[in-house]
Amino acid sequence: MAKRFYIETLGCPKNQVDSDKLVGTLLADGMMPTEDPALADLVVVNTCAFIGEARQESIETILSLEGQRSAGSRLVVTGCMAERYGDELAEALPEVDQVAGFGVSVNVLAQPKRKLIPVGSAPIPTLDLLNLPRPKSTSPWAYVKIAEGCDRSCGFCAIPSFRGPQRSRDVSSILGEVEQLQAREIVLIAQDLASYGKDRPDELGAGSIVPLVRAVSAVTDWVRLLYLYPSDLTDELIDAICDTGVPYFDLSLQHVSKPLLRRMRRWGDGGRFLRRIGDIRARESQAAFRSNFIVGYPGETEEDHDQLLEFVESAQLDWCGFFAYSPEEGTYAMGLDGLVDTSLMHDRLAELRELQDSITAARRDALIGETLTVLVDEQGVGRSHHEAPEIDGVIHVPDHLVTGEFHEITVVNALGPDLVAAGAAQVD
Repeated sequence: MAKRFYIETLGCPKNQVDSDKLVGTLLADGMMPTEDPALADLVVVNTCAFIGEARQESIETILSLEGQRSAGSRLVVTGCMAERYGDELAEALPEVDQVAGFGVSVNVLAQPKRKLIPVGSAPIPTLDLLNLPRPKSTSPWAYVKIAEGCDRSCGFCAIPSFRGPQRSRDVSSILGEVEQLQAREIVLIAQDLASYGKDRPDELGAGSIVPLVRAVSAVTDWVRLLYLYPSDLTDELIDAICDTGVPYFDLSLQHVSKPLLRRMRRWGDGGRFLRRIGDIRARESQAAFRSNFIVGYPGETEEDHDQLLEFVESAQLDWCGFFAYSPEEGTYAMGLDGLVDTSLMHDRLAELRELQDSITAARRDALIGETLTVLVDEQGVGRSHHEAPEIDGVIHVPDHLVTGEFHEITVVNALGPDLVAAGAAQVD
């Protein structure tokens, strides 16, 4: 009887892609998946270590699965937390059979012998999970990771210290994965998406992501890009995104106060961001926008906070995430003065979220009466170009619309972040 595996994935879409690669390789090794960790011979936790809350969730998940797994099974921890805190994690959690960094061969995961992989001092691999096979997508859309690592030095982020410098995949391997997935929508992701190709100038001419976007668009229906650093959002890239038919711009802004952004070791300011957003809307009136902002970064003043409030009001973005600053070991920000009181940080978060909720609701209301093209993800649930999978609202569509196909619908109602199409069952 084939051995069975169970994988629990935490964190961002990039982690989900890594898990898909593990699944593909374990399937190729003859193992079978199960949705019940108690039935698995191999239990894998793909962890996240981006902020403190994510690390706590990872620990709780590991301990929970330790209690659920069967006697004789193996519990393996991988992902960002394993790479960043491998030695400490192995020492603190003797229940874990293996702590495996990104460079470990996934074939090792299936070995019956307990094997502890020291990751703290291991060199970052030139090729980790990026080019491993993946199974066909089980949904009409799929994430495709086009690069690993990051060359930037943002003050709040520890990712480059354990993911390493940027390593872009070659175009042919990406296109091969897109064809293998057979998804109707491909969502391109990376730690620094718009910098794709800068480390492969010989293959990609000027080292631009634009040729890749156009190549992927030629072999699939929809292409969506997530996490664009604003300084790399060139006119050529904007045109390429609009030409895909999915004018969705996920801009990694983080703040708008120029002095605070410089303390973050980031480019730009609110005025530049507003002008760029205005440029895009002038080209494509139906463009959708998402961004994320850090609240309470060391040195953030009331004036900085007021500038962010004013920007959010002026920009009228479709979607925004606001996150409390999390001190991360080994980052530039850990040495900064001007820590913001926790209660004040949460007051600022609440004020921003309340404002953005009203903006998002108004922008969703504005779509009532519009005819949109939607991709049906599952029975009764679809998305237009306005909604990225898993992170934005959805559109409730009639149950008879075929999953995995595109349909034209008319929006008749808005329920907070979600829309309702004509003929769809109303949602409480």
